[in-house]
Amino acid sequence: MPHHQLDRLDARRIAVRAQLLDAHRPPDLLTVVNRLTFLQLDPTAAVAPSADLVAWTRLGAGYRPDHLLQAVERDRTLFEHRAMVWPMADLGLHLAEMAAWPEEGSRKHAWLAANASFHRFVLDLLRDSGPLLSREVPDRSVVPWPSTGWTNNRNVTQMLELLAARGEIAVSGRVGRQRRWDLAERVYPADTTVVPADEARRMSDERRLRSLGIARASVVGEAGEPAAVEGTSGGWRVDPAALGQPFAGRTALLSPFDRLIHDRKRAWELFDFEYVLEMYVPKAKRRWGYFALPVLHHDQLIGKVDATADHRGATLRVQAVHQDVPFTPAVTAAVDAELEALASWLGLPKVTHAG
Repeated sequence: MPHHQLDRLDARRIAVRAQLLDAHRPPDLLTVVNRLTFLQLDPTAAVAPSADLVAWTRLGAGYRPDHLLQAVERDRTLFEHRAMVWPMADLGLHLAEMAAWPEEGSRKHAWLAANASFHRFVLDLLRDSGPLLSREVPDRSVVPWPSTGWTNNRNVTQMLELLAARGEIAVSGRVGRQRRWDLAERVYPADTTVVPADEARRMSDERRLRSLGIARASVVGEAGEPAAVEGTSGGWRVDPAALGQPFAGRTALLSPFDRLIHDRKRAWELFDFEYVLEMYVPKAKRRWGYFALPVLHHDQLIGKVDATADHRGATLRVQAVHQDVPFTPAVTAAVDAELEALASWLGLPKVTHAG
């Protein structure tokens, strides 16, 4: 029998509070990333880059994108790795996995072996001249990277990505959207303790569950304690520290990559919320929009906002507000206030609604 029997209201509130989306806002960016465990980087910026949008949703108007750049490039309290920004304090949880990657016998392992001289050249070049952008690294590959997709023959990019995944080099900063690469020893703290792989996985599962509040064992392993949620089948794992806590909600516009809704099945089971990111769906077949923002109101996901930041036109353009449940006047006012706050944060002086 599960240790804990939860109704869906309690489960939703645990999830919302764990993701720092309740009324009690965190004090700073480092607190946010420590709690969420990472921010996902994605170049799509129909409204704002996802990492910035996730941070703004938690911190509000006080957050600025240069806070993230400063934390990664100057303060070194965060680090970028494989399209995510992580707390530098968690680096030791990643090092054992980095060292064991890629798996022997894999295509990437074979390509690295075939390009051992290119591997050495990149490390020597960065040691002597780094940090460098990828375009500043000559292609000295012996065997080209084989692919039927966009990475075909992108040998420098692939080598840099693989060496970063192995923990030999790291992102030291950015110039616009372009990453600057350097030796990992000049980016990562030298005194970082490597946590053994098994222990690192256990600790990472515990950190992940704390950030989610409640999740399936397939996501968090044996972290937390077993639970059952009313109206759902199968078992859950719950963070015991999240049980019985008071809840005060607010209204928030979420990134499509936000971890509250990233697991679409979990979002449906706990919130009755259906969502598909429609960037890659033909325009005529979209239901909600190219980069529709899920709408959280207290402990419910209640709709999606199809919006675009038009910086040239100095406006946040709202193509549609899709109501999964009918909005009351109070909810409509709260959503409108969030749109105004988003526009202000983006430096856009007005919000316009289609029609």
